[in-house]
Amino acid sequence: MVVKAVCVLKGDQAVKGTVHFTQEQENGPVTVEGTIDGLTPGKHGFHIHAFGDNTNGCVSAGPHFNPQNQTHGAPEDAVRHVGDLGNVTANDGGVAEIKFDDKVISLSGSNSIIGRSLVVHEKVDDLGKGGNNESLVTGNAGGRLACGVIGLALC
Repeated sequence: MVVKAVCVLKGDQAVKGTVHFTQEQENGPVTVEGTIDGLTPGKHGFHIHAFGDNTNGCVSAGPHFNPQNQTHGAPEDAVRHVGDLGNVTANDGGVAEIKFDDKVISLSGSNSIIGRSLVVHEKVDDLGKGGNNESLVTGNAGGRLACGVIGLALC
């Protein structure tokens, strides 16, 4: 059974976008695909945060989604937050085209991202390798440029 979800990202500045999530099998990888515009060129942290609450802007989305209480890491690391999706890269026009698979997030079960927030950050995520405590919590990715709640989509 295919499950699909979508997130519409909006920020205080000109940052906006739409990201789609598709999971073909219950325990299979999730395909993450979309476009984000209005970014400064370069890499930006890209994470699932714990709460689907944007009532106080992106701040109320809470910390990274981390049900196993792990340290921050790269998407390919064995030890990482469920919500650690690494970085997206914006081109010279400020547009990030995204398409990748992730084997840790899910659209059902204990690692489900449905009802949580997707956040794009101002700085590059150091993937937990920054050599300080903040690196192991947030990847030193800085402020939150845009966010949105992930919801189920029509299949």
